[in-house]
Amino acid sequence: MTAGGWALPWLFVVPLIGALVSLLAVEPWRARLSLALLPALWWATGALIAALAEHGVIAYVPGGWDAPLGIALRADGLAVGMVVLTTVVFSLCAIYSAGQVQHADGHEQLWPLAWFLLVALNSIWLSADIFNLYVGLELLGLAAVGLVALKGSAEALPAAMRYLLAALLGSLAYLLGVALLYAATGSLAIADLASLGADNVSTGVALALMALGLMLKTALFPLHTWLPPAHGGALPPVSALLSALVVKASFYILLRLWLALDAETGMVAAAQLLGLLGSAAVFWGGWMAWRQTRLKYLVAYSTVAQIGYLFLFFPLVTGTPGGAAQLAWDGTLLMLIAHALAKAGMFLAAGNLVFAMGSGQIADLNGIGRFRPLSLLSFGVAGVSLMGLPPSGGFTAKWLLLQSALASGQGAWVAVLMLGGLLSAVYVFKVLRHAFVEGPTRDTFRSAPLAMELSALLLALASLLIGLGAHDLLIWMRIGSPFEAGVSA
Repeated sequence: MTAGGWALPWLFVVPLIGALVSLLAVEPWRARLSLALLPALWWATGALIAALAEHGVIAYVPGGWDAPLGIALRADGLAVGMVVLTTVVFSLCAIYSAGQVQHADGHEQLWPLAWFLLVALNSIWLSADIFNLYVGLELLGLAAVGLVALKGSAEALPAAMRYLLAALLGSLAYLLGVALLYAATGSLAIADLASLGADNVSTGVALALMALGLMLKTALFPLHTWLPPAHGGALPPVSALLSALVVKASFYILLRLWLALDAETGMVAAAQLLGLLGSAAVFWGGWMAWRQTRLKYLVAYSTVAQIGYLFLFFPLVTGTPGGAAQLAWDGTLLMLIAHALAKAGMFLAAGNLVFAMGSGQIADLNGIGRFRPLSLLSFGVAGVSLMGLPPSGGFTAKWLLLQSALASGQGAWVAVLMLGGLLSAVYVFKVLRHAFVEGPTRDTFRSAPLAMELSALLLALASLLIGLGAHDLLIWMRIGSPFEAGVSA
């Protein structure tokens, strides 16, 4: 164990206590006890940040069992950044859900599953071997499916079943790849993947299976069909958690594996394929979002589109000059964070608008701008980041990716970034246009509790303001990465 390793277990202990307490408590107390545990969660997160600042990369092996029997944990800048992001989004979604307890079925039952989801997410961010990542993926999938099914509607239950089948199929493909790699190398450590032979057929099949499983879990086009019903039909805080964090977990694993394989020396064709699929996701997801008539489904298809930008990382970082690769790294991480904050804020704002209307139809938004301006403001601010307008985090991320594309001589990706932003503007302004169109006089819009309004607004504002502090954030998240010594343009 390196210095500072004591901080890592608390990221599991606190959520497990939350899951146990909320499971045993009677319903009126579940939300109160869960909210009371949020300061402990923030303390654990702060302790991890302090340990990284003082000691650098942190390694921890619970119980002193070394590999291959032990569970190796590792916290570098990227992992700690994801833990902080998870704590922020989880806390505001928890506050939102507590505010909606009296207004929607299922919110009291979500607490145990939400805490288990947090355990799974932290295990994925901090695990240092590929089998522990599989365990985290399985726990994450089961908790997420349970959360989708909580609404109990005729729409939510089939969506949860489709999600379950996709999650199990993705996990099975990933596990088969893990088994093949272990048989070939005798090691499960991510750090040992760099020694694998690129011309080994068994290794190639294993990595392809793992990538396919992770792409399915990330809902990359054309493997995305399970995502819109699951995200669009779930409770608003569940949709926010799924879009902001859960689909990012499988992408995070793929990112880790790619870097561990030292992909600059090969795999160019695979990288280009991932980039093309990401581009298709940007255009197809944006087009489908514009065509939707239901608000939450529009936001769900937006997730399909925004995920596509993340996959531009692979062609931009593979076989390109060091400066261009570093720009791609910085832009991708900032895009991940900005999208997580914006999409969580947008789903919560959409939930507030649906609650106010008593309907999920976009056409029923007519006139709501005068009566529920705060919810509409939250939706619009989140949309600014998704469109990539300054000074948002989405703008800075796209600017870095654009610079990387030009520096690496891959100008085709510039068109994807520009046209994708225009498509985002089309579906965001579709919602705003309806909200400001005066239809028949109506003053019966319900008012959401202040906690619900502020949770959405804070997440949306964070996605906007993160662009102003991007430089320091990216320097922090480079700790322990191949790009630690560089500086973004």
